[in-house]
Amino acid sequence: MEKLVIKGPTSLKGEVTISGAKNAAVAILPATLLIDGICTIENLPNISDIKISCEILEKLGAKITWNDKNSITIDTTNITTTQAPLDLTSKFRASYYIIGSMLGRKGEIEVGMPGGCKLGARPIDQHIKGFESLGAEVTVEKGTIHAKAKKLKGTSIYMDVVSVGATINVMLASVLAKGTTTIDNAAKEPHIVDVANFLNTMGADIRGAGTDVIKINGVEKLHGNATYSVVPDQIEAGTFMLAAVATKGDILIKNCITKHLESVTAKILEIGGNVEDNGDSIRVWCNKRPGKANIKTLPYPGFPTDLQPQMGVVLSIANGTSIINESIWESRFQYTDELNKMGAKITAQGKTAFFEGVKKLYGAPVYSTDLRAGAALVIAGTLAEGTTEVYNLEHIDRGYENIEGKFRALGAKIERVTE
Repeated sequence: MEKLVIKGPTSLKGEVTISGAKNAAVAILPATLLIDGICTIENLPNISDIKISCEILEKLGAKITWNDKNSITIDTTNITTTQAPLDLTSKFRASYYIIGSMLGRKGEIEVGMPGGCKLGARPIDQHIKGFESLGAEVTVEKGTIHAKAKKLKGTSIYMDVVSVGATINVMLASVLAKGTTTIDNAAKEPHIVDVANFLNTMGADIRGAGTDVIKINGVEKLHGNATYSVVPDQIEAGTFMLAAVATKGDILIKNCITKHLESVTAKILEIGGNVEDNGDSIRVWCNKRPGKANIKTLPYPGFPTDLQPQMGVVLSIANGTSIINESIWESRFQYTDELNKMGAKITAQGKTAFFEGVKKLYGAPVYSTDLRAGAALVIAGTLAEGTTEVYNLEHIDRGYENIEGKFRALGAKIERVTE
């Protein structure tokens, strides 16, 4: 079993370079299944979710060449099966993007029910509704999803709830469909724009990504023979922004799109931190105890649910009582039990948590309950007095490339240890 051993407290100082966006990359890789040819994808984050995605694509018949640790060339000319490996697809949430892509390319696919972080009910009913509106038959039984269509036809689809996954999946299924598809009440996250940009680079005709109405004019085929670079990861950038505030540090965060970080920037300024926006980099520093704040997570451009646990660490040591209202997921406050082991005073009830700020946290053995909770605990260990041991690193490794290396370069005393 691996664990991270962190000795604190440390003020994080220096520069960090942000990797490619996990949430974009895990959709762009399945999107390559729509291409009858070869493409190169650069700025891929070197994380476990990407490695599993590549393994699934290879089982379907794709040929993948790693050019370096963050770049692959992928040939999806010969897709040989419509049965995705159930043991792999059930390991992470984004495996469901294979459904949209394979429906478009082959008209049939069978995958395992998606896995991923346990954040409460995570239904895929909006995905299924979208596929059925396009003319597919979808059955779910014994832990597998089977989708089939003779020919998908463009139509108007209204999303009952704003869903990133369903928006991308319907977009994937619509690219090669006959006619025009309109997605109303679409999600607007930066990674949706990135997936649309990737598909358009390969010959698709998608308009309006980043707004709440997306139009997809179906094309005959995607040509490939192009290189695409994944957008920088706004959540990793936000994680280091909040780490700078929590540890009273000073971090220059390079390779990021600052416009994607405006909701986080606003909260950091509200609680007394400092932010310098340089367009493709952002400097965050704080030399005092942060102030209290009230947060409500919302779809983009609101405060991201994926930065809620990291913000929770900041508020746990803030001056005063803060409230976080989690409007996206039911069970995203599991990490608060772990912070309480470190001396925090947090009361979580349903989708609301109350943070009575304490002056300091103390090192303790803690368990990462999901991907972003894991990153939050690394921040907590860095600012805490004494030694913190973070377990369940498989969660963290799903979404952060070399997290201990990046924290160490900023001055943290952190080591990955095998027990």
